[in-house]
Amino acid sequence: MSAIIGSGPDLALIHGWGLGSWVWQPVLDRLSRHCRVHLIDLPGYGQSAADGDARTTFPDFPATAQALLEALPERVTLCGWSLGGLLAMRAALLAPERVCGLVLVGSTPSFLQRADWPTAQTPALVDHFSAGVQAQPQQTLQRFVTVLSQGDAKARAITRMLLAGLRAAPQPASNALRGGLEWLRELDLRPLLPGIATRSLIVHGSEDPLNPAAAATYLARQLANAQLDIFDNAGHAPFLANPDRFARLLDDFCHAPVTTR
Repeated sequence: MSAIIGSGPDLALIHGWGLGSWVWQPVLDRLSRHCRVHLIDLPGYGQSAADGDARTTFPDFPATAQALLEALPERVTLCGWSLGGLLAMRAALLAPERVCGLVLVGSTPSFLQRADWPTAQTPALVDHFSAGVQAQPQQTLQRFVTVLSQGDAKARAITRMLLAGLRAAPQPASNALRGGLEWLRELDLRPLLPGIATRSLIVHGSEDPLNPAAAATYLARQLANAQLDIFDNAGHAPFLANPDRFARLLDDFCHAPVTTR
């Protein structure tokens, strides 16, 4: 599930939907100078085999969070981007004694709008991508890359970088793409947030077109021990918009003294 690079405090990088662990490459060198980085490929991405072939049932969300924990050291900081942030939060709930820090990047407790949650996407967007990955998965991922860069001051450069990564990387398994979209459709972790006492760093782009910045503000209010850092003029991937700033934040967070009660 993971590759290990560098030395220092253990830090796991968990990618989001559609893009594998290669998405972290622009910050990997900086982070691995002072951290022992575990580069995670979720089921169906990169070198991580999906749960059987495309016709089988995709593993459920809690089972995937549990498998993530089992692949990592006893004490680790989890850094999850977008969907990866949802998995990081679920893992922190499953084993709070194992997770010494949470970094939530462009993440949200609920991707879809609910009656009491307008800070999210409509079901039509997930329907659109679900139909796309069924008919034309590679073209759909290319469209997704364009969408997530919208609003970013460096949108063209980020889009070019991600499109090149898509061309070079193995295409994710079709059941992984469909299963991830179902997670995004169904998951609503808001009721569980008060149970997360793990210290948290929330990193978000002010112009995020997929998970509005208001979702990050909500997370910062609901989590018991959270720090919020908004990247101005950044979209859904603030770690690509400003890799140096992102790496400094994570370096400081991972090396900060952890107090125990």
